[in-house]
This record gives sequence, C-alpha cells and structure tokens, in this order.
Amino acid sequence: MARYSATPANEAKSARCRGGDLRVHFKNTVEAANAIKGRKLLNAVTYLKDVQQHKQCVPFRRFHRGIGRTAQAKAFKATLGRWPEKSAKYLLDLLQSVQANAEAKGLNTEELVIKHIHVNAARKNRRRTYRAHGRINAYMSNPSHIEIIVSEEDKIVEKAEDERQTVVFQNRKQLAAKRLRAAGNQ
Repeated sequence: MARYSATPANEAKSARCRGGDLRVHFKNTVEAANAIKGRKLLNAVTYLKDVQQHKQCVPFRRFHRGIGRTAQAKAFKATLGRWPEKSAKYLLDLLQSVQANAEAKGLNTEELVIKHIHVNAARKNRRRTYRAHGRINAYMSNPSHIEIIVSEEDKIVEKAEDERQTVVFQNRKQLAAKRLRAAGNQ
C-alpha cells in the first residue's frame, strides 16, 4: 500500500490514486494541479481538455519566470499563463483513474470534489549533450510524483429554527443597570 501525504476526512466517501516517476515537467504540473484543486471532478476534466485545445490557460503563479502574458489568464485574476499540454494529459489520465476507483467504491462521480492534489519532484533522469571543443554537459529531465484524493461533498443542511428563547448572559454591572431602569419605570 502506497503512502499518501494526506488522509481524507471520511475514507468511505473518498477515492484516491497516484502516479510515480511520471515523465512530465515538475513546474508545469504544479501549476496545472493548483488550477484544478478544489474543483469538481467533471469540471476539472473539461477544464484540462480545454487547456489541451488552448481554449483556457493555466495561470502560472509560482513558477512564472519568463512566462508570457495572455488574455485568457484574466479569468483567474492573473496575467501570466500557458497551456501545458503534457501535464494536462497526465493529470487527465490520473483523474480518469481516480474516477474509476470512486465508481468501484460506489461513489457518486458528479458530487466528487478534488480535495487534495499534490505534486512532488521525482529523481532527475540523466542524459548528456555534446558541446563544442569535446565537452559534455548534463541534460536532465524533471519528472514528477502526483497524488490525487477526491471526496464526495457533504450536503449543507440548514440549521432548524429554535423555538426557545436564547439566554442572554449579563455581568454584574449590566444587571445593576437593568434593576435601576426597572425601578425608575415604576
């Protein structure tokens, strides 16, 4: 059994999945994961499909050095954004996996919300590139570990109106002033 960095509040109403050493850029995947955190599962799937088709962008908030501006980022109150297609593809695969896990548990997939999504940097893969004058430099890739936990959102139940009167607690000064007012009215 794999370890997760978080545990759901209600294990019976949640499903999870993870991917390890995925060959996808860490920084792009962090930004794409932050963009879908807190969304409903089906909403996140349509959003990532739109990202692949360049209909919506992923706002870059943390790793934003050298990122260009786009008007599509205005929807997220940001100016910088990109369309990380490979990160979207891997996240879509994991969302499909967590949806299948939820269906196997008998959960309602329309009510599932992404409560936890976490991206860790995996160990770098080493390659090399050949430079001028017979030199060799490192040519590393930055893979990722991704884990997702979805939970059914609890229905909000309105508090029943209480027929009883609420008790107001008063200090000594307030009680003395109340007695003086009552004595003055008589």
